[in-house]
Amino acid sequence: MAKTIISYNCSACGTAHKKWAGQCDGCGEWNTLVEEAPMSAGPASSSLGAARGRKVPLMDLDGDIELPPRTLSGVQELDRVLGGGLVASSAVLVGGDPGIGKSTLLLQAAARFARNGLKVVYISGEEASAQVRMRAQRLGVEKSPVLLGTETSLRDILTTLENEKPDLAVIDSIQTMWADNVSSAPGSVSQVRAAAHELTTFAKRKGMAIVLVGHVTKEGQIAGPRVVEHMVDTVLYFEGERGHQFRILRAVKNRFGATDEIGVFEMTGKGLREIKNPSALFLADRDNAQPGSVVFAGIEGTRPVLAEFQALVSPSPHSQSKRTVVGWDSGRLAMILAVLESRCGIPFAGLDVYLNVAGGLKVTEPAADLAVAAALLSAREDTALPADTVVFGEISLSGALRPAGQTENRLKEAEKLGFSGAIVPSRSKTGTGSGLQITQFADLAGFTEQTFAAE
Repeated sequence: MAKTIISYNCSACGTAHKKWAGQCDGCGEWNTLVEEAPMSAGPASSSLGAARGRKVPLMDLDGDIELPPRTLSGVQELDRVLGGGLVASSAVLVGGDPGIGKSTLLLQAAARFARNGLKVVYISGEEASAQVRMRAQRLGVEKSPVLLGTETSLRDILTTLENEKPDLAVIDSIQTMWADNVSSAPGSVSQVRAAAHELTTFAKRKGMAIVLVGHVTKEGQIAGPRVVEHMVDTVLYFEGERGHQFRILRAVKNRFGATDEIGVFEMTGKGLREIKNPSALFLADRDNAQPGSVVFAGIEGTRPVLAEFQALVSPSPHSQSKRTVVGWDSGRLAMILAVLESRCGIPFAGLDVYLNVAGGLKVTEPAADLAVAAALLSAREDTALPADTVVFGEISLSGALRPAGQTENRLKEAEKLGFSGAIVPSRSKTGTGSGLQITQFADLAGFTEQTFAAE
C-alpha cells in the first residue's frame, strides 16, 4: 500500500515541513507546527498530494453590485443582442455558416466602436490585408480608425495586443490561429482550445474586450468544440438563408444579458442594414388570404415578431407519407398531427404534409402550436383564414389550449401592422387597450368545429 505523506504546517506563517520540529524554519516561532493530512489520497503524480493552496476570500451574497461598464456601438440590433452594449474585459464568440456575413458584420461593428472612441484592432487570419481593405471600401468604413493586422501565430498576436493595448480586439477566425506549444495542426480541437483559452484569459487580464469568430459544422454547431463556448462570456449565432436577404443575429449564451434576443439585418451591396421592424419584412411578400397561410404573432426576446406559417397538404403517392418542415421543430409537428387525429378526429394518414416559415425565420416557442394547427387545417380543408387575423397559443396533448406569454405585446404588434382580428386561447390576458376583435377558444376541438366546420 502507498505510504500516506503527512505534512506539518506552521499555524503562524503557514510554512510546510516534511517532519515535526520544535521551531518553525520560516518564522522562528516555537511549538507552532501542526500535523495535517494530505489534500487528497493517492500518489503525488496523479493527485493534489500534501501541498496546500491559498485560502480563497469568501463573501455574502448580499452587497452592493457594480454593473459592468458598457460601450454602445451605434448598431442598435447588435447592442440589443449583446444586452445593451459591449462589456469591457468580456469575450464574445460569433458563429455562423461560411459566407453568411460574419466578417462583414464585425468589420462594420469594429468601425462603429472605433468612431465611438474605442481603440480597435482587427486581426484577420483568413484574408489578406488587401481583401479586408476592399471590403472596408465597399462598406464605406475605410476612414474609420481601425488597426488592421493579418497573422495566425498566437504568440505574435498576443505580443501585438500587449504592445498596442486596444479596448477591443477582433480575431477572424479562431480556427486559423495556431500556438507553437501545441503539436497538432491549426483548426484541430487542441489548437482551437488552446488559442481560445489564451486569448480569453489574456483579454481579461489586460481589461480589453475580445471577439472571436468561429466556423460551424454541418450540424450547425461551432466547429471544434463546445469547450470554446464554455470559455467565453457571450455566444452569438449569425443565421440566415442564402435565398433570402435578411440575417438574424441570435444570442444563445450571455453572462451580461438575455439569451433570447435577436437582431435582424438585411444584406445589401453596401453591407448589413438594420431592420427596425422585422415583422413588416417577414410579411412583406404575403399575398391575400390563401389556404394554408396563417400569420403567427411570436416573441423573440423582448420584441414581438409576426411571421407567416405556410402549410401544404396533398395526397401521398407513396405508402409512407412525408412530413417536411422548414423553420420549425419536426417533432412538434408530429405531436400536433397526433392531437388533431386523436382529439379532433381529423386524420392525416395518406397525406403528405409540408410546413414552412416564410422568409426563412426559425420559430422555437410553443406558442406557435395553434398557428401551425390552423395552417394544417386550412390547407387540408382548402379554406383560407381571414388575411387580417393573427393566431397564437400552445396546444397540450389533451387538446386544450394554453395561453401564451406576453399576449398584450403580441396583440399590440399585430394592431400596429394593420391586423384587425386575433384567435387566442381562453384565459389569455389580452388587456383593455387592444382594438382587435379577439376570438377565444378553450380547446382545439372547439376551434376546428367553429372555424373549419370540421366534424
